[in-house]
Amino acid sequence: MCVDARHSRGFTLLEVLVALLVLALALLALSRTAANQVDAFGAMRERTIAGWLAADVLAQTKLATPFPATGTNDGRRRFGGRDWRYEVVVQGTPVASIRRIDVHVYAPDDPKSPIATLTGFGGQDLQQ
Repeated sequence: MCVDARHSRGFTLLEVLVALLVLALALLALSRTAANQVDAFGAMRERTIAGWLAADVLAQTKLATPFPATGTNDGRRRFGGRDWRYEVVVQGTPVASIRRIDVHVYAPDDPKSPIATLTGFGGQDLQQ
């Protein structure tokens, strides 16, 4: 049985180039996916820290004045290695002795859309 020498030598240059092209496209897709994951991780870290700050501001508000006056106040704080702006909105509820407290945390460069929002309640009937 005679075997043709051209077919038994290995891969042709064209086959190698096609394989390298496929490999390059796969690596490009993987690097884009990794970059997207890094961006998503940064955004998730920012939302997590903003949520912690909102919980801290809410707790401090409730500790400072168990029955806060209605209205809005804002402030700035350095938290988690970054500067933040927050807003505390105190509203009345149908129960006169309970107040709703909304805390909104913003990035200093985006004053319109909050990164984190937390709602709590304070009042005379809620104290233990």
